[in-house]
Amino acid sequence: MNYKKTTLKNGLRILTVPMEGTQTATVMVMVGVGSRYESEKQAGLSHFIEHMFFKGTQERPTAQSISEELDGIGGEFNAFTSKDKTAYYAKVDGRHVGKALDVIADIFLNSKLEQVEIERERGPILQELSMYEDDPRRSVGEEFEKLLYGQHQMGRNIVGYKETIKKFVRQDFVAYLKKHYVANETVICISGKFDEKEILKQLQQHFGGFEKGAQAKFKKVSDRQVAPGVHLKFKKTDQTHLILGARAYHQNHKDRWALSLLSVILGGNMSSRLFIEVRERRGLAYFVSTSVDTYQDCGYIGTQAGIEHKKLSQTIEVILNEYKKIATEKVSEKELQKAKDYVRGRSVMGFEASDDVAMFFIDQEMHKEKILSPKEVFAKIDAVTTADILRVAKNIFKKEKINLAIVGPHKNDKQIAELMKL
Repeated sequence: MNYKKTTLKNGLRILTVPMEGTQTATVMVMVGVGSRYESEKQAGLSHFIEHMFFKGTQERPTAQSISEELDGIGGEFNAFTSKDKTAYYAKVDGRHVGKALDVIADIFLNSKLEQVEIERERGPILQELSMYEDDPRRSVGEEFEKLLYGQHQMGRNIVGYKETIKKFVRQDFVAYLKKHYVANETVICISGKFDEKEILKQLQQHFGGFEKGAQAKFKKVSDRQVAPGVHLKFKKTDQTHLILGARAYHQNHKDRWALSLLSVILGGNMSSRLFIEVRERRGLAYFVSTSVDTYQDCGYIGTQAGIEHKKLSQTIEVILNEYKKIATEKVSEKELQKAKDYVRGRSVMGFEASDDVAMFFIDQEMHKEKILSPKEVFAKIDAVTTADILRVAKNIFKKEKINLAIVGPHKNDKQIAELMKL
């Protein structure tokens, strides 16, 4: 899978990734700012902007006119805001890639941001915030990052606060866009079936006049921790939801490949250690999974589960014991190879879809030091040894780096804190 990188005079980077054997094409525009770039008064503004970009432009004056145009060609379209980036994309029949690009470029560059629409959209965003707060399986992730990062922007909900959402006015949006939505902080990826020469011509027409600006800056995280951390959010729920994990590595760390395989071995699939121990052997949870989250300056590994309230202590002990085991005993060659094959298999299936391919390349270009091809990624994964897994596990699963966030009807954090001293 080959890609081509083109940089316009204004600093905007374009990745074109032609794919054989697919009839679809994906257009994705990503800007390198998210909620961690906001001040306290701006909390939630990045996410609110994402919503407003679908509310109308001069050429397409309403939300309906935007959606009808993409629905009319059977396209899929959406956007997302994270803590360090925001993206807008459309996936269509390759014959309509020009139309998809025209629409995505229009909303990205020419959204009207009318005050009347801002007022109207507050309601859905406030309901979105309430929806997340009512969903403990999702909100426990927010609570875990709040535990890790505290008052830092990284510890804040991406959607923001009800107070800030209610106060934003049009000038807040305009000022934020002028500062952060600039050519040299933006990457565009076109993947799938398209005419490369023609698409580059259209991109130049759409984005050639996009202004450049100052590089976005963020406040770095302090990852220092000297004792296990516990955070309880009391909520009357039918299940207790938890994330038990540890501070780990930033996204460009040399050991990120070993960390990824470590997470697969622990809880990445239905034959992983924690899935077998927590669900199959003990019947403690329906859902249990281990994953890694990484950012430019920090990262963590965490195991999430939804359990019976009375099984909380037992579940914590099982997870901690598996962490201790993998940090003291080498995994077998067979188990490591199984994890490598799993990662490769999942990746290969993803590379059949133009939207997954676009995300693979654009995400690397946005924050990584160098874009690695799928072949190069697989080579990095294949190079990981059982000694690497043990070394990384020993480095990460230290008592002082362990953290636990819980959402459920629990108040006795002292008892839980004692469990963390295993």
